[in-house]
Amino acid sequence: MKPKQIARLLARYRVTDGDKFKLEKYKPDDTAGQIVDQREADNLLADGIARLAALQSRLYARNSWRMLVVLQSMDAGGKDGTIRHVLTGVNPQGVQVSAFKQPGPEELAHDFLWRIHAKTPPAGVIGIFNRSHYEEVLVCRVHPELLTHQHLPTQREGFASPPGEKFWRHRLEDIAAFEKYLARQGVVIVKLYLHLSRDEQKRRFLSRIDSHDKNWKFSAADLAERAFWDAHQSAAEAAIAATAAPHAPWYIVPADHKWFTHLIVVEALVDALSGLDLHYPTLSPEDQSRLEAARHALEAQ
Repeated sequence: MKPKQIARLLARYRVTDGDKFKLEKYKPDDTAGQIVDQREADNLLADGIARLAALQSRLYARNSWRMLVVLQSMDAGGKDGTIRHVLTGVNPQGVQVSAFKQPGPEELAHDFLWRIHAKTPPAGVIGIFNRSHYEEVLVCRVHPELLTHQHLPTQREGFASPPGEKFWRHRLEDIAAFEKYLARQGVVIVKLYLHLSRDEQKRRFLSRIDSHDKNWKFSAADLAERAFWDAHQSAAEAAIAATAAPHAPWYIVPADHKWFTHLIVVEALVDALSGLDLHYPTLSPEDQSRLEAARHALEAQ
């Protein structure tokens, strides 16, 4: 596939402006059949994994830029598998994966972004959020009773009390401002919404029940959450629309076909890192002289 075709492929799913964004316009089973087929995609994925590994090596060596990858999806959307496949060739030292579970007492005693900021990647590292700060405007919006544990004041002039629309708008504004701050500090942000259909989620749940080696993946809570499917879709649409920006784009990645999901994800990451024009550090004349001295000392042994 030529660079122009890859650019067309990514543009199909990239969202940098949430104005008039509608999640229903993106089909979970889309495979961009006119641009790429599965056979070509398999070859492209292998090539993309190799290119990502090379770029990550330079990112790590430069020790200045850093990348934050945000992964969000419905249950069984394929986040774990995507991480495994796409990061196959990278140096583990240069990758940091953070999975945000239900917050504990200390986390609940702070603002909702406190634990998130602490896990942002250091210089030279690719940080992956397997679920993220967006849980605070997705799960909490669908289940606002969770907010009762966050020690939020309910009465103060200018304060948007939960769980009204103004409260959610403020949280989304805070997330957008937080991501803009990170971008200004040299964090390259790529946000991936793995867009799964309800029918495919059902199939994957049944597979977890029928396959003994997958039983551990199934939770009754996941099944119960299907009753809130429309509410989750609505919350995701609102979050993407409010936070999509050129410095923090969303990719609405079709997730019904894993082979296609992995291709879009790896190309999105490669595209973001390629834009940094990464190079290995250049040694100063003094350091180069020391290198040559070390060569002579080793050859003389």
